[in-house]
Amino acid sequence: MPPAETPDPAASGAIPESSSPLQTVDRALQVLLSYSETRTEWGVFELAEEFGITKSTSQRLLAALAAQGFLAADPYTRRYRLGPAMWRMAALWERGGGLARLAEQVLAELAATTGRTASFTIPDGFHVRCIAAVDGEHGPVRSHPLVGDLYPAHAGATSRAYFAFLDPLARRNMLSGRPFARYTELTEVDEAGLDRLFDEAYRAGWAVSEGEYDSTTRAIAAPVLIGSNPVGSISVVEPKVFEYDDDLREQVPALLDAAKQLAGLLHRPPTPAQRDWRRGRSRTARP
Repeated sequence: MPPAETPDPAASGAIPESSSPLQTVDRALQVLLSYSETRTEWGVFELAEEFGITKSTSQRLLAALAAQGFLAADPYTRRYRLGPAMWRMAALWERGGGLARLAEQVLAELAATTGRTASFTIPDGFHVRCIAAVDGEHGPVRSHPLVGDLYPAHAGATSRAYFAFLDPLARRNMLSGRPFARYTELTEVDEAGLDRLFDEAYRAGWAVSEGEYDSTTRAIAAPVLIGSNPVGSISVVEPKVFEYDDDLREQVPALLDAAKQLAGLLHRPPTPAQRDWRRGRSRTARP
């Protein structure tokens, strides 16, 4: 009798349990990347089913990550959450200027394209805070560096491009009943008026201001979105005293492209091969 044929794991959709060290590292990284706001913990059985691996492999992956502090196991539920090593790595990255340096790559290109100052801000309570800025060819827009500046939620395109994309109820709970300072004659301090400005920015996908916070500048700004959630805003700013050859609004396409590029650097979705691996299927598997 001819020898029995060995089943092809790829044809069945299963992933071979024997893998190289590089494949094991890739699996471990994919497990870490699978955590999110909606997926804060994994059980052994759940992970095995999601990634198409055996329960023993799932247990080894989770236990190995927990042993190094990247995950932490609940002693009662035996479910795994992110561990303290993740916090240490994130803190080291941020202390080294990780987010600002990442943003500067995009801002430098945007400043060169538009000829104006480009900045990136992140939320800070009822404000957004500038953490990176690159001046345009005509120099800075203010006498002091923009990095470190705080912009209030109700005044200016830079902050509006972030707050307009928050959940409306969350934004209303955050801002309702607060006193709004008037910085210039263009500052909107009425809640209903602010809601209209937020709605306009949301529908357009970007915001514009002609000096609501600083009467000497105008700006356009767009949200940096991870999915549908804003993580900050990116802006193009110009001094009013300088006469440019074009209108600032003509730079909106470049601004939106930069916002998408920065979002892509902050959150890289899994490749098709990685998505297939999570489903436990080979790219070459037969239906």
